Amino acid sequence: MPALYQLIIKNQYPMIRNLIFLLVVSFIAAPVMADVRPKVGLVLSGGGAKGAAHIGVLKVLEENKIPVDYIAGTSIGAYVAGMYALGYSAIEIEKIMMTESWSDGYSDTIPRESLSYRNKQQRDRFNIPVNMGYSDDEMKMPNGLLRGQTMSKLLQRSTGLVHQFGHFNELAIPYRAVATDLVTSKAVVINNGSVVKAMQASATVPGALQPVEYEGKLLVDGGIANNMPIDVVMGMGADIIIAVDIGSSLVKKEELNSTVAVLNQLSTMLTNASSERQKLLLGKGDILIRPKVGDMSTTDFSIMPQAYALGESAALEHIDLLKQLSVTESQYASYQQAKKRISKTWLNEVDHPLVDIVFNNESRVSDSLLREAFGIHPGEVVTTERLEQGIANVYALDKFELVNAEFSDTEQGRVLTLNTKSKSWGPNYFQLGFSWEDDFSLDSVVSLDLAYTLTDITDTGGEWRNELRLGFEKLIATEFYLPLDYDQEFFSRAKLAYEQKDWDFYEQNAKTLQLSQTQYRADIGIGYNFVKEGMVELGITGEKGVLENKAIIDELKYETYGAYFKFGFDDLNSINFPTSGNRFTLNLYYRNESAPDFLGFDTNENSFQIEADWRGALSFGNHAFVGIASLATVDKDDSFSVHVSELGGFLNLSGYHKNALVGAHKVFGAFVYQYDLGRDVLGMTDYPLYLGTSIEAGNVWEYRDGVDLDDLIYSGSLYFGTDTSMGPAALGFGWADDGEMTIFIFIGKNW
Repeated sequence: MPALYQLIIKNQYPMIRNLIFLLVVSFIAAPVMADVRPKVGLVLSGGGAKGAAHIGVLKVLEENKIPVDYIAGTSIGAYVAGMYALGYSAIEIEKIMMTESWSDGYSDTIPRESLSYRNKQQRDRFNIPVNMGYSDDEMKMPNGLLRGQTMSKLLQRSTGLVHQFGHFNELAIPYRAVATDLVTSKAVVINNGSVVKAMQASATVPGALQPVEYEGKLLVDGGIANNMPIDVVMGMGADIIIAVDIGSSLVKKEELNSTVAVLNQLSTMLTNASSERQKLLLGKGDILIRPKVGDMSTTDFSIMPQAYALGESAALEHIDLLKQLSVTESQYASYQQAKKRISKTWLNEVDHPLVDIVFNNESRVSDSLLREAFGIHPGEVVTTERLEQGIANVYALDKFELVNAEFSDTEQGRVLTLNTKSKSWGPNYFQLGFSWEDDFSLDSVVSLDLAYTLTDITDTGGEWRNELRLGFEKLIATEFYLPLDYDQEFFSRAKLAYEQKDWDFYEQNAKTLQLSQTQYRADIGIGYNFVKEGMVELGITGEKGVLENKAIIDELKYETYGAYFKFGFDDLNSINFPTSGNRFTLNLYYRNESAPDFLGFDTNENSFQIEADWRGALSFGNHAFVGIASLATVDKDDSFSVHVSELGGFLNLSGYHKNALVGAHKVFGAFVYQYDLGRDVLGMTDYPLYLGTSIEAGNVWEYRDGVDLDDLIYSGSLYFGTDTSMGPAALGFGWADDGEMTIFIFIGKNW
């Protein structure tokens, strides 16, 4: 028996060994086999503001424990897909997306309060935003109405401080964004680098936003080439496709009644055609979700809550098919934990201090000035808010087309790269300003300003500026503004100007006398920008001119020369309708004035002139309170001076015609209340609509001995006003206690 037993065992050993091996493998692999499931790929199409519908779909998938293994999107779909791939949940994306001010992404205007003192003065005068330059014997303009700076900021704020990725397969969910190559019209699948850049490239509306450069290509909205990238997700390895289509519907014949409507229809045709081609790739087991958002606006972000609900309801219509992709509670928990574990590999790096800051500076602005403006240094732990403010400070230098930052996590630690790209239509620029003020009399005040500035004429950022003004005042001027150091704190300035203007004298708001003034002026000074918002300047000045009125005075020639001191500080958020900040200027002139008096006797006297102006504002909610004060005087032994001040016009003794009162000595003060009726009542978001009223007091005197505060004229106004990217505008009624009244309207600058 033992021998027979041993023989059986010996002969059957290979069979038993194989059987045991199969049993062991089956036992080990049983959980794995149970976990085998088809890989799900999610495709999110483009559709602008309707993209909130994607979040509704994600919510249904999460509630039913449906894992997503691959994800790709176009335009707003690329944004939602990218956020989900980074590890954000549907609820987190909803909170971020619904609270973000997306309409701000379509404006790259630098807030006035963020500009330097010098740039504020130029913005106020050249109020028409034109991006136009001349160099290399040709006129240049940007290749998009907007630069995309604010859009980049919004996306950066959403995604946080994640680093660049060697490949988007490294994300919590493998991810792709689809854009269109502007040169070839072919689809470009973005699979590495900056998630923010991928999102922005996929959503860059051609013509409205400047193309995004990626690996040598100029990329725009992916909806043109592939609005619903089903083929991309299939190529990633998905077995089952869930595709969400939020494309627009074609409008009916009667709605094609404008150029914009026709262009929108053509755009819809292009995107829908690409989506229809992709739908042909869907198989029997795939799921197409079509929320009923086709007639909704792509640009009105107020519709996002409705789009979100429609996305959720559309997904629920397919719930039976979707539930076939559900996994068990434990399996879904493992899936979620794996996503969190992967995302921590980069989220944990956010808390690490910087080991280095690299300046990828494609401009002539010095690295030292960039470093000073950026304000972030190695050793710091950077927050999203800190990075956003640093980028905004650099962009506010108004030297760049685009400014952004990217993180790289190296073996040595976290490195931050600041990317700055100079304006493609530079380095020589045109500026344009316009204003029109009317009080329904025969004396409308119209002004047109044009400037051409050559920048970077020195290594420190020197400028040669040439200006022309036409209208009620004429001016031709040229100025050299030369920073003396790379941080542009110290500067020198030299200016030559030729001016013509009229002194109009009024009584009861009717013109009674007009003097014509022609003048040549030269200034040479040196100054110090003690902060971004303020400067001081000391210099010498000279003037030579003539006053004349053919009916009274043939010619009154004069010459003046002397020294000046200027101080300025300005952090107002608006020059006409401020709600925060202060603006204070103080100008002191000590001159020798040589001119014959009205009787023909020559005078040669020293004069000391003071000009001080202040405007400040604060607000509480939609209510703003503004204070205005102005003082001017000329100490010249009570004799005539050509250096006078003027009163009259909107918020400058509102019952009077513009500059109706002229004298060497001026006192003025006003208190203004503004209520933002537009935002509080009418639901306006793009621009405010102010209902304002003012109480004002002031007067001018020709001679110091005649100055008497009992002569103050009291006035007030009631007006509607707004502040737009084209400058301010107002319509109102002004009155004075001496019976003067006026109805005024102005568009453009008024200061």
